[in-house]
Amino acid sequence: MAGQLIVARSGIGSAPGHQACDGEAVPARSTDAVAPLPRVAFLFNAQAHQILHGITTAEALALGWQVDVDILSASATHLDLARTLTQGESHGLLRFERIGPRLLHRTADLLRSAVPPKLLTLASVRRQLDRYDAIALPERTSTIMRRLGVVRPRLIHVDHGAGDRAAGFDRRIARFDFALVAGEKQRRRMLAEGLIRPGAHAVVGYPKFEAIDRLRDPHWTPFADDRPIILYNPHFSAKLGSWPRHGVAIVDAIVRDGRFNLIVAPHIRLCDNARARAAATAVLAPYAGRPGVHVDLGSHRSIDMSYTTLADIYVGDVSSQVYEFLRTPRPALFVNSHGRAWQDDPDYAHWRFGPVVDGPEALVAGLDRAIAGHGDYAPEQRRAFADTFDLREGESHSRRAAAAIAGFLGARPR
Repeated sequence: MAGQLIVARSGIGSAPGHQACDGEAVPARSTDAVAPLPRVAFLFNAQAHQILHGITTAEALALGWQVDVDILSASATHLDLARTLTQGESHGLLRFERIGPRLLHRTADLLRSAVPPKLLTLASVRRQLDRYDAIALPERTSTIMRRLGVVRPRLIHVDHGAGDRAAGFDRRIARFDFALVAGEKQRRRMLAEGLIRPGAHAVVGYPKFEAIDRLRDPHWTPFADDRPIILYNPHFSAKLGSWPRHGVAIVDAIVRDGRFNLIVAPHIRLCDNARARAAATAVLAPYAGRPGVHVDLGSHRSIDMSYTTLADIYVGDVSSQVYEFLRTPRPALFVNSHGRAWQDDPDYAHWRFGPVVDGPEALVAGLDRAIAGHGDYAPEQRRAFADTFDLREGESHSRRAAAAIAGFLGARPR
């Protein structure tokens, strides 16, 4: 096969451009003696939802710029999802590789975890990672690779959610050499907190919107009737979210009310290991089989905006998914399970999008207020959405992000 190499399953310390997952054929890498192309890795070292934030940017970079782009993950399932999200014209340019030794893969299987422990994965492939010119990351834990000896690549922060809570403005963002941000809200706060620097960041919109529009089935619904649909979307944080204290009572209140269909779809990290999934499955068992109740503890639909698009009403706490729900403004209700004094706290700015209740006892009345008073909240929903996502009509967010990375690296257009 002219212009291709047949390559074997990946291993530690592989030579650049000579391995890929599952023995697939990949394009031969540039051997041009004039100047090698920049090598960029998109490393997906966490849960599957982060793939949707980076994969279309990786594809746009490979298609539009003279850059060698690798998609790396220790999870074969993650790589399958990444392939699904890319289109045919990019398949000869992108290279997918499962990284890490088989022992780590087996560890993840035994733990029923999405990926092996992040630090062990990074330690096992540190020499391989150090061969890249840049590594794009949609999470911050993996910046510890610098302490493991990965010093050559420049690190690029890929935005993975555009919410308000403090974790989205993690101090570790300052460790990146370049950052992509979704809109002016993030840019202002990150500059003010010293997390990004002038000239070392770009506002690019939200590439996830393009990824989910490829993945999501817009005609799918789990319900046979047309009752209004509530999405209950608790966050995984025990200190901030509603699930530990009030989750089951919230579900019970909605089911007992009887007017609504209910989707229970927590943030994917709430049930990202076997123990947490088993606990949630057990407490929701009395509801999961009922007509009008759909429980999803971590399928692809819980990350591809199927539920935030389908629902008529959002019930949640601190998840940034409320901003994805507001792609179309609709009623929202928030549960303050921890008695926060939230009114002047920027971490809770999204609680201005609907009524806030302190627990399940006030939930049904809160739903009635959210529905009846939506007209009062809709202008703030629209304003905040526009401030959060810099969406320019007719422009691809993924291509904007790719162009920003290419400019940072000094890459040439194809």
